[in-house]
Amino acid sequence: MTPYTKKIIEVIKDIPAGMVMTYGQIAAVAGNPRGARQVSRALHSMSKKHHLPWHRVINSQGKISLKGDGFEEQKKLLELEGVRVEKDKVDLKKYQYDPFVIDDLF
Repeated sequence: MTPYTKKIIEVIKDIPAGMVMTYGQIAAVAGNPRGARQVSRALHSMSKKHHLPWHRVINSQGKISLKGDGFEEQKKLLELEGVRVEKDKVDLKKYQYDPFVIDDLF
């Protein structure tokens, strides 16, 4: 496994419940802003092995990219965490996680 793939896995594991990140955002945080497809491949091939919260990853438009049963499963898992999905879209302004922003603890 490459260092970049390891970083992708770390970033995905750190997405809190009730939040989402985009493929491109994960790629940028992991060190390759043009690596969104690599994020997709890592999710596809390593989600089970590394117990990744794959359902918290959506596309740059805030949409669920999966179709059919995969779409329904991802939508259900997001909604169980409190993420509202309208049709196939999540409000990124409300639910997008930014690992570089520290919440005010006071």
